[in-house]
Amino acid sequence: MTFFAQQERARAQTRRMLVLFALAVICIVAAVDLVVALAFGAMDGGHQHAYRAAASPRTGVLVVTSIVVLGVIGLAMLYKISTLRAGGGVVARQLGATLIDPHDPALAGNFAYKRLRNVVEEIAIASGVPVPEIYVLENEPGINAFASGYTPSDAAVTVTRGCLDKLTRDELQGVIAHEFSHVLNGDMRLNIRLMGVLFGILVIGIVGGKMLQWSGRSRDSNWQVFLGAALLVIGSIGLFFGRLIKAGVSRQREYLADASAVQFTRQSQGIAGALKKIAGLVEGSKLQTPEREEAAHMFFGDGVGYSALFATHPPLHKRILAIDPRFDPRELEEIARAWSAPMQAFDADGADVSISGLAPAGTRVRSAGDSAAPADMLPPAGAVVALSPKKVVIQVAHPGQDDYRAASAIHTTIDDTLRACAYSAERAPQVVLALALDADDDVRAKQLALVEKYSGADARTGIEEIAGGIANLHPMQRLPLAQLAFPALRRRTRGELQTFVIVLKQLIQADGRVQLEEYCLATLVSIQVIEALDPAKTNAAGSGRLPDCAAEIADVIATIARYGNDDAAEAERAFKLGMHEVLPDANAAYAPPEDFVRALDAALPKLDRLMPAGKELLVRGLTRAVGADGMVAVSEAELLRAICAALHCPLPPLLEQAA
Repeated sequence: MTFFAQQERARAQTRRMLVLFALAVICIVAAVDLVVALAFGAMDGGHQHAYRAAASPRTGVLVVTSIVVLGVIGLAMLYKISTLRAGGGVVARQLGATLIDPHDPALAGNFAYKRLRNVVEEIAIASGVPVPEIYVLENEPGINAFASGYTPSDAAVTVTRGCLDKLTRDELQGVIAHEFSHVLNGDMRLNIRLMGVLFGILVIGIVGGKMLQWSGRSRDSNWQVFLGAALLVIGSIGLFFGRLIKAGVSRQREYLADASAVQFTRQSQGIAGALKKIAGLVEGSKLQTPEREEAAHMFFGDGVGYSALFATHPPLHKRILAIDPRFDPRELEEIARAWSAPMQAFDADGADVSISGLAPAGTRVRSAGDSAAPADMLPPAGAVVALSPKKVVIQVAHPGQDDYRAASAIHTTIDDTLRACAYSAERAPQVVLALALDADDDVRAKQLALVEKYSGADARTGIEEIAGGIANLHPMQRLPLAQLAFPALRRRTRGELQTFVIVLKQLIQADGRVQLEEYCLATLVSIQVIEALDPAKTNAAGSGRLPDCAAEIADVIATIARYGNDDAAEAERAFKLGMHEVLPDANAAYAPPEDFVRALDAALPKLDRLMPAGKELLVRGLTRAVGADGMVAVSEAELLRAICAALHCPLPPLLEQAA
């Protein structure tokens, strides 16, 4: 299933969730109305009168009751959503998770954290999205994980201590790849909204429980006991529908996420091994946190222990068989025996980090660098390739093993000094600003003067120090370096980030002319920073149609065509080929905008609101225009990746070539 089909699936699941939510609200309102009618009848005296009051209720009272119940449910839902509006990290912290900050000296030497961070960063680079915040549920021995947030720009990935202690690197990679499938395919946004919906329909039961508590303190508490008990029972309606909604939304997509993890890693042993350990070990995937119920639909494995009717996940043996058809249940007994007498496992390859946690006797724990791919995985900076538009479209949000190996090469060959700066909340903005510096000395001097004006002399000095390392980067390392800096960048205050966006935009215009590569990098980072500031306001999949965006499509494709071709006739040919992929019946003239910055600033937000099927054709058109001459330079491929990422269609580092 392609990224765009997954987006349509997420939209369908949202509609299904809303239908079930509406049905739950109707049932709850009706039940409360019945209870109120019976209560008024009981207070008026006699069972017969109560029956008449229930059969012919006081319309005004019931109307008011219905409005109050609807108001309580709506306000509770809005309250819960508002508490989560800051993004994925909020969900992780509400469940008691601890942020893993690579710049914290107390955490930097921990092997388990280092291995986790390396895996997450490599998968983020391979996926073409910012590196998410990383959290650990330290007091959870079960094997579980979840991704939370509205968009990749505010995402957080959380794992349990059981993941760190019990999984090999391949198994951990499989679990994280599974969670990135949810990050990339729009599942997170649905998950976080579902938490608000569930709180809304559960709040009546919560009110009933509180009333029962208060009734013990009141002398005349009979009616409070009756009403509180009734609301608590009615709350079970909300609980029933809540679990039904979670099961309906979550169950099938777990198969898809498992399959995506296998496609990503090109080996099934990793994620299958993690699932087998969940099935074979006593702790399984169960969580102990009291908040596990409301986030159950997010987890990698069943963290609650639901019955089959309400299960948020498919049965473990079915998930394992779907990945490993040769699975033998006796393997689970062997896993349990191997873990009956665990021992400390030491990293055989890392002298500076020794303990990785508990493992069966004889286990050799792979070091954080074991997966490193050779630097020759990256094409030479001046290499050219021929791209296939159809294959590139399939790659959107669906990286493969080659992309993971390329990401590993990119990740491990970035200079340690640059990496340390990217991890620092103070220096991360300087890293991104250094990426925007021009090669011309005069232009660079103007840019540095702007930095000093807005951020001071120390910031200028810091950027000048970083710029030397930036100059040695491979073109394919520039965007990943910005991705590595993103978690630290997000920790700056709102005012600092707003100033940062202003400075970044001014840097690329310092010489009065803007390079397209600089513009795309700055625009992408600005979009991601703005999304991270207000993630809940970010639009999900849009409803725009291609014919309504014909002018904007023409501007973007014309700009791309002119960038990749010095010859005007070749540029026009590239434009027509690209337009034919998107709007085959359109007869648009090749007219590249004189001010492409203004044109793209207007076009990209509108194109980002296209329906998924429209975006699919747009990516094909952009790829066709970039590769119309049969030769795509590395810099052109990176430009295509930046534009597609700005349209929330992330592409991996290695784009598929034509046969």
